[in-house]
Amino acid sequence: MGIIDPEPTFSACFGAAFLTLHPTVYADMLAAKMKQFNANAWLVNTGWSGGKFGVGKRMSLKITRRIIDAVHEGALDDAEFEKFPHFGFMIPKAIPGIDSQLLNPRNTWADKADYDATLKKLAKSFAKNFNTYADKANAETKAANP
Repeated sequence: MGIIDPEPTFSACFGAAFLTLHPTVYADMLAAKMKQFNANAWLVNTGWSGGKFGVGKRMSLKITRRIIDAVHEGALDDAEFEKFPHFGFMIPKAIPGIDSQLLNPRNTWADKADYDATLKKLAKSFAKNFNTYADKANAETKAANP
């Protein structure tokens, strides 16, 4: 109640209190397994779309399910992608059954300048949080830091 502008919070591997090893050890293990099995990782926006808190709304469950279905069906295996600024991951330009405007969050914000400023602020928050773990991160992981 009373939250006007939520602040991002971070937890290493979503369970820092329960990790026995440095978070980068788990990140390296995941990366090795992904390379070994030629696996992809997909980030799906289940959060805000169309504007920051108080302006936008949650991504619909119907859309989220359709995106997950497309991943499982292999519909994105040969898709065309664009690079997401500051973070460097790739966004599909089209997914069957999904309005393409929803795939890049910038497209859903009416105020593009506000979006850009909010994204830059989030990237700085990620980078600052990452620095907590950078002492033991490998060069590839350090290079991926926003």
